[in-house]
Amino acid sequence: MSTANTAAAPATEKPPVSSRFTVGNILREPLLGPMVALVLAVIVFSAISDSFLNPQNVSLILQQSVVVGILAVGQTLIILTSGIDLSIGAVAVFGTIVMAQTAGANGPMVALGSTLAVCLAFGAINGGLVTVLRLPPFIVTLGTFTAIQAATRLLAGSETYRVEQGPLTFLGTSFKIGSFSTTYGVVAMLLVYLVMWYALSQTSWGKHIYAVGGNPQASNLSGIKSGRVLFSVYIVTGVIAAIAAWAALGRIPNADPNAYQNANLETITAVVIGGTSLFGGRGGVIGTLVGTLIVGVLRNGLTQAGVDSLYQNIATGILVIVAVAVDQFARRRSQ
Repeated sequence: MSTANTAAAPATEKPPVSSRFTVGNILREPLLGPMVALVLAVIVFSAISDSFLNPQNVSLILQQSVVVGILAVGQTLIILTSGIDLSIGAVAVFGTIVMAQTAGANGPMVALGSTLAVCLAFGAINGGLVTVLRLPPFIVTLGTFTAIQAATRLLAGSETYRVEQGPLTFLGTSFKIGSFSTTYGVVAMLLVYLVMWYALSQTSWGKHIYAVGGNPQASNLSGIKSGRVLFSVYIVTGVIAAIAAWAALGRIPNADPNAYQNANLETITAVVIGGTSLFGGRGGVIGTLVGTLIVGVLRNGLTQAGVDSLYQNIATGILVIVAVAVDQFARRRSQ
């Protein structure tokens, strides 16, 4: 009589806590690094300047971040699909000119609708060229950036248009929460982030964006219509550019064709510093919000410390290079 010996399955043990906090595991969390950088920046600048954490200064940092912060949401969507948008800032500036010119003859509501339609059209053009003609997003948006910038100056005639107080400048209106004063533009920026966070994390559309950015071939094989997803991303980016144009007139009630010249690069900076991978499929808008605040805190803190703006640009550039290097390292480890 033979006796069968049954081997017990080994119990699955959780790795020790210390092994979960290795450099490799930390780098796989795209939001952790930016959060640490933001906290460190706040600590350093609050130690340098007694007025840095004053409510008025905190409010100023938020207000200065509104336009680029909103545009950075659209940039995040494009970069998540492994693309890049060099025209988003130019689209918003064009929108401010359309809004200011249209409001004089047709009223603010028509002006807002016209700006939305124009920005949507630019988004559709970019999306169509990328998805239908399969042109590289970098080349497409570089071309449209050049064209839109020239069209803005032609439309404006190199003039600056003053916008009267009313619906078009509403997002610049201040209100108080206790002793803290801020503007509705800051609220609008946070709402844009909240809506897009929900869309990316809780909807199938958001999951398809990550899939298309992470592996377009695999997403096509799984039944995802990559072309439709890409086109919808550029359409949404057009809507976001229109909101940023509205916020820009609330921030400064002048439609200036030469405004926000570096907005395209500043949005890319915020996205990259916020942990979104330039290779697509990794990151999110919460990281972009943190990245936007890092840039705002850095510039404000260095200004209070008396550092020249040129040196501020050098510091920001170094920060971007470090962020991309970290992203590269994390990507190699994950592979």
